Amino acid sequence: MATNDTGKGRIGLALGGGAARGWAHIGIIKALAEAGIVPDIITGTSIGAVVGGCHLAGRLDELEGFARSLNRRRVMSLLDFNLAGTGLITGDKLGALLERHIGNRTIEDLPQPFAAVATELGTGHEVWLRKGGLVAAMRASYALPGIFPPVSINHRWLFDGALVNPIPVSVCRALGARYVIAVNLNADMCARGTVMPELDEPLPLAGADLPDIEASASQPAGSMRSLLRRQWFGNEKDPKDHKPGISTVLVNALSIVQDRIARSRLAGDPPDAILSPRLSGIGPFEFHRADELIAHGQSAVRRELDEIKHQLELRARLPGRTAQPATM
Repeated sequence: MATNDTGKGRIGLALGGGAARGWAHIGIIKALAEAGIVPDIITGTSIGAVVGGCHLAGRLDELEGFARSLNRRRVMSLLDFNLAGTGLITGDKLGALLERHIGNRTIEDLPQPFAAVATELGTGHEVWLRKGGLVAAMRASYALPGIFPPVSINHRWLFDGALVNPIPVSVCRALGARYVIAVNLNADMCARGTVMPELDEPLPLAGADLPDIEASASQPAGSMRSLLRRQWFGNEKDPKDHKPGISTVLVNALSIVQDRIARSRLAGDPPDAILSPRLSGIGPFEFHRADELIAHGQSAVRRELDEIKHQLELRARLPGRTAQPATM
């Protein structure tokens, strides 16, 4: 791995949030490894924390197999709806899957530095989870507000880190990275930053076709599960009067906020290289499209690979560049 053995700078990989789009991270990590580029430091927000943590725990292949096995029906089976808590989904089923494959492994046990970004409820503090249980850190980082309940770690309630640091370049640098590769899963959402003085023809909502309407209709009339399906995904029986469901509203709202914050933070602390998979048309809740998403991640690496290698080679020739980890 010549790119890592130069001694001229540590490579950091900042994996951004993006819900289902995060399956593209799997393709990115594997494509970089095939090219001989193995990050020394990984940081992740939301789904980026899940993929990055699973990779460092040696479970990326298992995560890929799980992602590729998902279809619409199985996605629905993993949604343990709950009306009594602080989130529409308890997340217990997803948490159990992570614990089954990762167990009680801690972040300190990982072979390389890792940090998951979360947001503290109430204060809005950006929290870097660098110690303790890996699964708990992942769950805190992807706890979408209103969808998953916040996670208590060290007596602090934490939820999705995308609200404060969607693409954690700054965390990579603080942990000692001198060359940071960032992954932006929402780069194709830039049109949402424009101003529309007048409304034109409506645009389709990405991911709005996820629910299986026939399956929902087969539920007994008035059943709680059928009602939750309709509330979660919306009612598409009449395409002329389609109203988005709770999932579409919440996830798209968070994606818009995340896009605005990411652009601001990347402008203030730009990465050395940025990978932007072309994910237009793939909604943030379409977890069943892993095959496409992983392929898009691999393609994003191939487009930028020559430039990344060139930059790393130039840095390797610079005299006196040593990597001293920043202290926190």
